Amino acid sequence: MRRRWFASWSLVLMLALSLAGISTSALAEEPLDRIVAVVNDDAIMASELEDRIIQARTQLASRNIAMPDDAVLRRQVLERMVVEQIQLQMAEQANLTVDDTELNRAVRTIAENNGMSVDQFADALEADGLSLAVVREQIRREMLMRELQQRRVASRVNVSDREVERYLDQQGANANARYRLGHILVAVPQSPSPDQVEAARQEAQALYERLQDGADFADVAAAESDGANALEGGDLGWRRAGELPSIFTDVIGGLSVGQVSEPIRSPSGYHLVKLLDREGSNQQGATQRDQVRQLIFQRKVNDELESWIQQIRADAYVDERLEQSGS
Repeated sequence: MRRRWFASWSLVLMLALSLAGISTSALAEEPLDRIVAVVNDDAIMASELEDRIIQARTQLASRNIAMPDDAVLRRQVLERMVVEQIQLQMAEQANLTVDDTELNRAVRTIAENNGMSVDQFADALEADGLSLAVVREQIRREMLMRELQQRRVASRVNVSDREVERYLDQQGANANARYRLGHILVAVPQSPSPDQVEAARQEAQALYERLQDGADFADVAAAESDGANALEGGDLGWRRAGELPSIFTDVIGGLSVGQVSEPIRSPSGYHLVKLLDREGSNQQGATQRDQVRQLIFQRKVNDELESWIQQIRADAYVDERLEQSGS
């Protein structure tokens, strides 16, 4: 299997999916725990990986996405965990913390979003083989990573009035249009060789041809994409044009709903984008300008975050031992 590399960001907690019915039979008999990856000075254990794989399978099943091969799924999940662990190490080094008040508020919000009280939420998790303590720790980790990203990336991003005006001039009536996109990434490492770039291009082209022949986009994304949303079938959800990378907005205007772009080159690799749906907006005036400013800000943050994630992954010492983790 080829080495996979990280690019775009979209860390998803998947708490609602935990309520979909995680099988406890898979946890009935646990083998002796062992290390599956060493990330700098920390270890990721086989039991942690198995828990996350169960969540990933539940998520894929809830979306009716074909399950990737076990080895592919394990690789996808482990590499997501590696990137998370690197960021948590950086958060610790920066002395970032999440106090109990913040954490309790976040747990309560998630429970309410699922139409439950905290006690009902805890009972539902227990019925699915999880404890509230485990979920609280997941939430805490997510909050730490978001705070780290705010300090390292978002705090450095600025949007000028000129950028807002240029965006409005270019987009016109579509300035606040919203798009739902599917995304597949064939990534390249930092400072790739010409052979690595060409290999990625050929792989992306082969995936494009499979899709043109009728392959299901979500199934291909789950099994083949290097993007952070691979286990969501590549679904990026609804985003306004300003929240998307500029290389995407340059092509989606020419796509019909259901159409897939040809491979798009970026520093992180080759992208395939499917326009799943679109909707327009007629907002004008100051509200529109404020929204456009926020959209441009988010797009710039996303672009910076992609480069930052690549860099921290390249700089970290990672010893992956997935082949020893079983299948």
